[in-house]
Amino acid sequence: MALLELKQACLHYGTQILLDEVDLSVDKGQRVCLIGRNGAGKSSLMKVIDGLVQLDDGSLWTQPTLKIARLEQDLPDPDQVSVYDAVASGLKDVGRLLMQYHSLIHSEQQDMDKLARVQQQIEACDGWMLQQRVEAILTRLDLPAEKTLAELSGGWRRRVALARALVSEPDVLLLDEPTNHLDIQAIEWLEEQVLAFNGAVVFITHDRQLLQNLATDIVELDRGSIRQWHGDYRSFLEFREQQLAEEERHNALFDKRLAEEEKWIRQGIKARRTRNEGRVRALKAMRVERSERRERVGKVKLEAGSSGLSGKLVAELVGVSHAWEGRPVIADLTTTILRGDRIGLIGPNGAGKSTLLKIILGQLQPQSGTVRTGTSLNIAYFDQLREQLDLDKNAVENVAEGRDSIEVNGKTRHIISYLSDFLFTGARARTPLKALSGGERNRVLLAKLFSKDSNLLVLDEPTNDLDVETLELLEDVLANYTGTILLVSHDRSFLDNVVTSTLAFEGEGVVKEYVGGYADWIRQGGQWLESRAQPSLPEVTPQPAKAEIADTRPAQAPAKKLSYKLQRELDALPGEIEVLEGEIETLEQQTAAPGFYNGDHQQVAEVLKQLGEMQTLLEQKYSRWDELDS
Repeated sequence: MALLELKQACLHYGTQILLDEVDLSVDKGQRVCLIGRNGAGKSSLMKVIDGLVQLDDGSLWTQPTLKIARLEQDLPDPDQVSVYDAVASGLKDVGRLLMQYHSLIHSEQQDMDKLARVQQQIEACDGWMLQQRVEAILTRLDLPAEKTLAELSGGWRRRVALARALVSEPDVLLLDEPTNHLDIQAIEWLEEQVLAFNGAVVFITHDRQLLQNLATDIVELDRGSIRQWHGDYRSFLEFREQQLAEEERHNALFDKRLAEEEKWIRQGIKARRTRNEGRVRALKAMRVERSERRERVGKVKLEAGSSGLSGKLVAELVGVSHAWEGRPVIADLTTTILRGDRIGLIGPNGAGKSTLLKIILGQLQPQSGTVRTGTSLNIAYFDQLREQLDLDKNAVENVAEGRDSIEVNGKTRHIISYLSDFLFTGARARTPLKALSGGERNRVLLAKLFSKDSNLLVLDEPTNDLDVETLELLEDVLANYTGTILLVSHDRSFLDNVVTSTLAFEGEGVVKEYVGGYADWIRQGGQWLESRAQPSLPEVTPQPAKAEIADTRPAQAPAKKLSYKLQRELDALPGEIEVLEGEIETLEQQTAAPGFYNGDHQQVAEVLKQLGEMQTLLEQKYSRWDELDS
């Protein structure tokens, strides 16, 4: 049975139609992902479900006892509120009593009379059971109850917000861009929590990997209507292509018939004498239908400017180390970046990814080690904080910088025409950036970035707030970019589709290089140091005096002789290892060849898979050799 239902729902903002007679139901156990272009109305639909926005027409029905909790897009403020109080606030009135009780019992000077009154109020509304629920959710999410939000990072404040939403044990959980401000580790943790939730989930995300892993149903908002699909995201894409193709075919037939009717109505006097008034009325109805058709919004058109080739060497780092406040973020890193490399930097927030970018670009000197940069470098830099944008200026002023036209790849474009490629109308292009959404600001920064010729693209979190279609187009542009790319991103699919190698910040300053993207890093055994199982260390016992050693030391066991079969295996291992190393070297040369990653994607994936399997097998052979030889 449905938990909630929308029937003939209509919602307008000014002249923009967000919902046009939409029907939607959500059942228990469903995980529904709302997708669509920026500004299509996803957050508005979620607010309608939450009761924060009233429909212009139609109805919303919910079960009488339905409980809805919402994880908002913005993080909780980093104030002096304790984690316990922030989570308990999800229980509303009872939560406020629990917050008072928690504050009183932890106060240095306890007001016993006030404490007694609060206890009585809690007992009257059966609040002790809810207190246990707060403590259970704090334990489950591993949250420090006594710390304040000001002491927590963005990822941990996101955990607090999720705990506040879950503590009420809702029937429907609403998640609006839950991966914002989260690194890859935290995103994977969030996936586990949502999968373990027993109720229904309605969420909005542009993270395609999260979408694929979580969604049981897809609802796409498109021009005021919705397109529903029961299944995962990949199968939805096939369904959508069929739907759009059918829509285009229907529109083409309609337009052809309308053109024929318009030709008929314009015929001469002879035709008018035999005119069918019913046909005239039908033509008028067709004109109205055509005028009300909402065309699909065009796609962003991206084209990266190129300034010719740089030198073969882009950067060489030897023994580079750097620390912040005594904490190592890069320890003894040696690597070489060559022209044409597309390198992804992955790691937790604060691991040092942006620091390494600044060291490579010469904006920051490492505390030890040397950095040598190549020749003829022309750098375009996309910073995650958008510091290159002046929010008081509009898109035209930010991109054109006082010019009426710009030159991209040798072609002169008027600034309004150029910005229309990024879906900015004339009015929107002249709107101050502070009035634009996060996705629109990112498109302005991309427009500014690609308006300049470059042969080295440095992209620090370029995917924030971009819709899926723009992400996919950006991937295509980067795949065809002839220069070098350094990319920082927490979007796992984006990394897999763009980069050819990965620098992984695995913790404690360890930075390792891997072939391929995020999935290849996982397949090759990559993991964060803090998540690795720590080997148990033997207990250290006091050494006896030399005179006592002969009496207390156990007799040494005689060396065990290998069987004939194991001896033959040991003798064969060096040859097998040599053959494997040769095959791996051949494959690595193949993957390093220019244009390799521009070839057939399936063939590229097969070669990378084969390389990873051989490297794993080589490690196993070495491990077995050590085992038998000892």
